[in-house]
Amino acid sequence: MKHPHFFGYGSLVNRNTHSFTPIHASQIAGWRRIWQRAPNRPAAFLSVIVDSDSVIDGVIAPVPNDDWVALDAREFSYARLAVTDAVRHAAIDVRDISIYAIPPSDAAPPDKDHPILLSYVDAVLQGYLREFGEAGAERFCTTTEGWDTPVRNDRADPIYPRAQRLTETEQTFVDDMLLTLRAKVFA
Repeated sequence: MKHPHFFGYGSLVNRNTHSFTPIHASQIAGWRRIWQRAPNRPAAFLSVIVDSDSVIDGVIAPVPNDDWVALDAREFSYARLAVTDAVRHAAIDVRDISIYAIPPSDAAPPDKDHPILLSYVDAVLQGYLREFGEAGAERFCTTTEGWDTPVRNDRADPIYPRAQRLTETEQTFVDDMLLTLRAKVFA
């Protein structure tokens, strides 16, 4: 039986942040990741924008019982868009695929008052490290726009509701990547 699937490109790549299964590594063409904020969120989150020259890694997973309610609630502030033909994957039970993006009319650039949360970066990069290895996590960083956004170090007291505990190796990778990207991390 075929099911609708979502394409995850941020924290949904991290299996520890949800219970959707099975997960399949995949790629989407024509979209680029960007740090943005929505008016009803206190921090910047990942979104995607159309970019005909871009291909990004992510995952697809089925929506349980074809019921989008829980996933739509998790991804509030985002619009759900059909992207079936843009996604390359090896899954066999796919009916259609959707992606979540902040609508351009609602998107705003992040700033110091609406920073990226380090606890969110940790969850996302842990997922990429585990699904795609170091090369995949590095690709994530180089194919994501907006690393000049301030990053709030909330690791000791995470604000992100699905924060993950990193191994020492994962934390070193994240910290080194943020240095390489010249991210402005503040306490």
